[in-house]
Amino acid sequence: MKFWEQQNVIVTGGAGFLGKVVVEQLKKKGCARIFVPRSKEYDLRKETAIKRLYKSVKPSMVIHLAASVGGIGANRENPGKYLYDNLIMGTLLIEQARQFGIEKFVTVGTICAYPKFTQVPFKEEDLWEGYPEETNAPYGLAKKMLLVQTQAYKEQYGFNGIYVLPVNLYGPGDNFSPKSSHVIPALIKKCLEAKSEKAPYIEAWGTGQATREFLYVDDAARGIILAAEKYHKTEPVNIGAGFEISIKDLTELIVKLTGFKGEIKWDPSKPDGQPRRCLDITKAKREFGFVNKTSLEHGLKKTIQWYRKTRQ
Repeated sequence: MKFWEQQNVIVTGGAGFLGKVVVEQLKKKGCARIFVPRSKEYDLRKETAIKRLYKSVKPSMVIHLAASVGGIGANRENPGKYLYDNLIMGTLLIEQARQFGIEKFVTVGTICAYPKFTQVPFKEEDLWEGYPEETNAPYGLAKKMLLVQTQAYKEQYGFNGIYVLPVNLYGPGDNFSPKSSHVIPALIKKCLEAKSEKAPYIEAWGTGQATREFLYVDDAARGIILAAEKYHKTEPVNIGAGFEISIKDLTELIVKLTGFKGEIKWDPSKPDGQPRRCLDITKAKREFGFVNKTSLEHGLKKTIQWYRKTRQ
């Protein structure tokens, strides 16, 4: 029998941006038993809810995608909430998975866990070389503790847990809410609104000098699923696109693809965030054959197309 046909999988955060795509791809792989806990029914910050969840579903695997998170602005306003929610949720899910004897636990970490100044491209072994970028630290460190927990549990209990680190994601279904969206949806929304209002310019945060790496959501889901099936070590593993682009070049590309004809005004009083971000992705390729397939321009076109449709 094929691997996924035998699995009974809980996908936390399975109704979210990345989660929906993971669930969709699991179904295509023949996984018929997938359960997505909804927060109304299961508050994953409570031990009783997690026990109830594991008892009723009896999963063979948990893919933990649920996170309490936002962009730079939201991170600045909610450092305590993001630290507590992410730490408690992950810790309880892993501890109960151990107690229930769940066969495999996949933690999806965050690139925010990397030190603020890390040699580019970021290698997994650089994870502990310094403190994360301040605005992301509470969230990044909470998620990083789940790596420590996974490794400690392997050592003490033989727990089968893995930890993957995806880079910034984008694609259809992303969060376009002005308060908490990340850079790509925020720029697409800005450009399309400015275009329809015939505005002379758009405002962009920071200097545009910072670089980022972006991974199309379908590729990220594929990477996580490959790791869930084929990777069994406790060392963390990056899932990325393998290239970086400056925010300035990204903004100009989105301006071009949306057809906005005005100018870009940079606001240097706003933060740039981490100076550079780009992952070393050799381990994912070596360990479970993952490579990114979607070019940034193609992925952006699909995202803009999707947003135009849903906006109507």
